Amino acid sequence: MSTLIFRKKFIQGAIVACTAMFVGAPAVLAQTSPASSGVNTLNLTQEWDKTFPKSDKVDHQKVTFKNRYGITLAGDLYLPKNRGSQRLAALAVGGPFGAVKEQSSGLYAQTMAERGFATLAFDASYTGESGGEPRNVASPDINTEDFSAAVDFLGLHASVDRERIGIIGICGWGGMALNATAVDKRIKAVVAATMYDMTRVMSKGYNDSVTPEQRTKFLEQLGQQRWQDAEKGAPAYQPAYNKLKGGEAQFMVDYHDYYMTPRGYHPRAVNSGNSWTQTTPLSFMNMPILTYIKEISPRPLLLIHGENAHSRYFSETAYAAAAEPKELLIVKGANHIDLYDDKAGKIPFDKMADFFGKNLK
Repeated sequence: MSTLIFRKKFIQGAIVACTAMFVGAPAVLAQTSPASSGVNTLNLTQEWDKTFPKSDKVDHQKVTFKNRYGITLAGDLYLPKNRGSQRLAALAVGGPFGAVKEQSSGLYAQTMAERGFATLAFDASYTGESGGEPRNVASPDINTEDFSAAVDFLGLHASVDRERIGIIGICGWGGMALNATAVDKRIKAVVAATMYDMTRVMSKGYNDSVTPEQRTKFLEQLGQQRWQDAEKGAPAYQPAYNKLKGGEAQFMVDYHDYYMTPRGYHPRAVNSGNSWTQTTPLSFMNMPILTYIKEISPRPLLLIHGENAHSRYFSETAYAAAAEPKELLIVKGANHIDLYDDKAGKIPFDKMADFFGKNLK
């Protein structure tokens, strides 16, 4: 089997995870980085450029904060207008994988702020308006740290009770949220919506279908790509995901319907016509992020997934591995993308508000 054919088959079965960006391609691509658009200096866009309408029930502010690795992150802080002087329970919100805070995480954050929480939606390191070079690279370690850095920010805010902080992770950041909660005992409760375990799907493929021989071959290809990147002095990027070619799996069509149409398109999102570095999968290949999921207990965990989502098995196996108190909510009739926005009216915001209201007292 040729390298190109193998890579296409592997990518289709293992790397297209929570993002339509991992599309098979030859190893030789343009070696230039996507434009930074001022991200190094964090010249944040001040106009409302979200994919959802602005609420008149909350106050919104662009903010920045640093993670433990010194990377400056950009965020949107949402506070309920009728908050009074009492310190609030707070939520940090991240995801999906390859999205930006102007998309799903911002919608979740604003909606939960309407329900009385101080909320922070943020761009992960190396993406969106956040800092970090090169652009559009992910790391299970650094992206887990991004959640803890968001907790740092919230816990230092004058409107927040630092003993009442929870987090919400969407899609690939659902797995990061579970990992962050396991290690960071300051987090008192966690929700993972339409969750992907990115380390599992990248290393083992969908439904753990990748053979040891395929894994070895892929790692060899990633090693060769590192040589090319080192010789060029800059990373190669995967081909941009721009349009459907026909014959794609339904979940790929669903991703396109969100990221590449007015419904969810945002020019800074990796998934909206941009691309990850080709070697992004490297750090995901041998770092299973849900190893310590039992250590979330005795803090409560809520997993939310669509009944018809291709990714449902991630939440089901995470639920089985977690310790009490835990809950798995299967949303009837919903697919994976239905929990990205509320177009289908499927996101159980009231359930989340009740969950955090009870557990962030």
